[in-house]
Amino acid sequence: MSSDRPHRTLSTFDLVCLVVGTVIGAGIFKAPSVVAGQSSTGAEFLLVWVLGGLISVIGALCYAELASSLPHAGGEYHFLSTAFGKHTAYFYGWARSTVIVTGSMAILAITLGDYMSTLVDLGPHSSYVWAFASIFFLGLVNWLGIKESKRTQNTLAVLEVGGILAIIVAGFTVAEAKPVADLFQQQQGAGSYGLALVFVLLTFGGWNEAAYLSAEAKDARRGIAKALLLGLGLVTILFLLTNLAYLSALGLSGVAQSNAVAAEVFLKAYGQESAAVFSVIVVLSCLNSLNATIIFGARSAFAVGRDFKTFSWLGHWHPSGHPRNSLLLQLLMALAVVVVAQVSRRGFETVVEFTAPVFWFFILLVGIAVIRLRRLHPDVERPFKVPLYPVLPLLFIAVTAWMLWSSLVYTGAGAWVGVAVLACGLVPLALERWRKGSASLPAN
Repeated sequence: MSSDRPHRTLSTFDLVCLVVGTVIGAGIFKAPSVVAGQSSTGAEFLLVWVLGGLISVIGALCYAELASSLPHAGGEYHFLSTAFGKHTAYFYGWARSTVIVTGSMAILAITLGDYMSTLVDLGPHSSYVWAFASIFFLGLVNWLGIKESKRTQNTLAVLEVGGILAIIVAGFTVAEAKPVADLFQQQQGAGSYGLALVFVLLTFGGWNEAAYLSAEAKDARRGIAKALLLGLGLVTILFLLTNLAYLSALGLSGVAQSNAVAAEVFLKAYGQESAAVFSVIVVLSCLNSLNATIIFGARSAFAVGRDFKTFSWLGHWHPSGHPRNSLLLQLLMALAVVVVAQVSRRGFETVVEFTAPVFWFFILLVGIAVIRLRRLHPDVERPFKVPLYPVLPLLFIAVTAWMLWSSLVYTGAGAWVGVAVLACGLVPLALERWRKGSASLPAN
């Protein structure tokens, strides 16, 4: 038995937990070292994190307007379809379903596997065995239904925030803590402030996923807006305190030179015997982000299935509260990427890197859609409107255009691989048109 559409079953608290779970991934344990290396002073280092939070909030305001006026399980896919047509949206749905979501799932699962292997080593391929197990376990949880999914997410989000708070406390309790005056001490050999912001925005990435739940929020008018603002507000505060704790424990140069800044701070505060506790914190963080990604990811493929007959088998909504066919396809593809990663990890990293230009290109289009839809459909009810329109949408468009350019510079020729993935989407699209043409031919 299948259902035609999703139902409004998610509270604002559920949505906030999903936003927090998606944004707080492994990035906060790794990115600060890169950002510190690109910053001249500790104050500048902290300022770029504040700036990243503000930019994310501006983007969230744009998404909140779209989500409140165009509630749909397709999220960004639906926004792009309404503003630019189904074919533009199709290519985003294609890229998202084939690489972006499955690549993210695989990264999280392998990172989880690396840390689980420090707790329970399962042999030479331990990380990948744990990666497989985590995807399979959370896939089963989501297969059972949205109630099980959100309970798991809420529990993991609370535990994850507790783990982040433990790291913050650790940073401020290190015996040889650095004085606050060091925040303004110049660091030699600082790099690009712009590159630092790129890594900060990547760490804040994921908040946009909340748009895929706009048709499932109990508060239909402002549920997504409240979840985005509350979730990002909490994340920004946690990120700022975490990085301030890193600075307090190691100083700017120490953060920049550390290969595992969070682990180093934790071990300095609590000793080597706390290594297992830190691994548990990272595992919980990865589980939290992985579960949220599974929930969000299945919905974009569902939207494609509703619009294109070739993928109609993906467009069924199960009474459990998930599009099960879409969910199953996503899980199988993520497991396949893990297999590829085991064979060639560098090849896997390359596959993930080339998704950045494609991702930022479509996010740029979403920003443009805010202005375009205001002009195309001025009479549509907008329960939430972006304040200071059109200044904030234009600012968001400028930032995403810059991120697109930065990602192209970073990936170089690898961006062409992303173009190739999009080009592969032409095959099922051509099949769709051929089927429509055949159906319209008169019978003999």
